[in-house]
Amino acid sequence: MTGAAPPEARSERDLETAQRRGRMVDAAVELAAAGGYESVQMRDVASRAEVALGTLYRHFPSKDHLLLEALTEQATALRDRMAQRPPEGAVPAERMADVLRRATRALARRPDLTAALVTALTSPEAGTASHKYAVETVLRSIITTAIDGGDVADPDGVVRILGYVWLAVLSAWVGGTLDTDQMAEDLTSAARLLLPENERITGGARARPHR
Repeated sequence: MTGAAPPEARSERDLETAQRRGRMVDAAVELAAAGGYESVQMRDVASRAEVALGTLYRHFPSKDHLLLEALTEQATALRDRMAQRPPEGAVPAERMADVLRRATRALARRPDLTAALVTALTSPEAGTASHKYAVETVLRSIITTAIDGGDVADPDGVVRILGYVWLAVLSAWVGGTLDTDQMAEDLTSAARLLLPENERITGGARARPHR
């Protein structure tokens, strides 16, 4: 009976697997940025990532899985940037508006990629629920951080509804019915409608000064 591989061998194998997955996701992002959702073809992804097509399908059953993995990484990067440079504003509405403006600017810089990511997020593709949940979890954490202990009556409800609004506005932008400026304006309006314009000192929370 063959014994289990030593920890060193497992670690090296895990690293190689992670690097291979990273190349696949990067390849999908490059193709989407160059030509949108339809440009992400699995055979092209495998070729660009220098992996066998079967290997690609073993890790990602479809391009929606690939793009949702990329969207999770992008959302996580946004969350990390917010941690390094917290949203500005003395009250939750201002902080949330700042988050949404910054996210909008980042997404607008690569419109074809953003369109592909939103298409994957709204796709009915079977088996992507866990990927979509991962994206939603990161986005909710970003919104929760922006609220940051503010005097909000139903923070869970606000987080959920703002997430819905964010996705709806992005979908309208992808569909060409909103331009970038209007998208940012609508998201800012949503934040101000849902969140308080003032903040009481409760439970140790305190208003932030303007930067």
